[in-house]
Amino acid sequence: MKRLFDLTLACAAALMLAIPVLLVALAVRLTSPGPALYWSDRVGRHNRIFKMPKFRSMRIDTPAVATHLLQNPDQWLTPIGSFLRKSSLDELPQLWSILVGDMSFVGPRPALFNQHDLIALRTEKGVHELVPGLTGWAQVNGRDELPIPQKVDLDADYMQRRSFLFDLKILWMTAMKVIARDGVSH
Repeated sequence: MKRLFDLTLACAAALMLAIPVLLVALAVRLTSPGPALYWSDRVGRHNRIFKMPKFRSMRIDTPAVATHLLQNPDQWLTPIGSFLRKSSLDELPQLWSILVGDMSFVGPRPALFNQHDLIALRTEKGVHELVPGLTGWAQVNGRDELPIPQKVDLDADYMQRRSFLFDLKILWMTAMKVIARDGVSH
């Protein structure tokens, strides 16, 4: 049922957001050199690496680390990068990852390939068995501000509590946080 829900919602969202997606892609291309999309190596279900697309909000020479680990993240942003991140528009291309089955709408956020501490702790707690999500229980409870052990505890809590209604609650909470721009990095 979860996969059917993901496919139905992703198809509907892709149709509704086709024009905004094209406009954002054009804006990225016109405001900085490089491609509109950045394909990030991420850790998926069973710790399998997959390519996750995002609208590029950082310069093409930015180091491949989590944004909060950069010394001065603002120096790497494109002219519209801050807006893309604050509005979460940079996440729209992840609809592709949902359509192809690499991601779900709700699950633990996919780790970067080099976040070894996060990957190891998720594996230890069995969270690596879940399909990663566009949003998740940890995202609506602190996002990047959370220390890794607390983030993984929330992921494990989601794993125990997961249900269709819990996913709907997380999606609703995510929408409210995006509207309020709560917990959005740079």
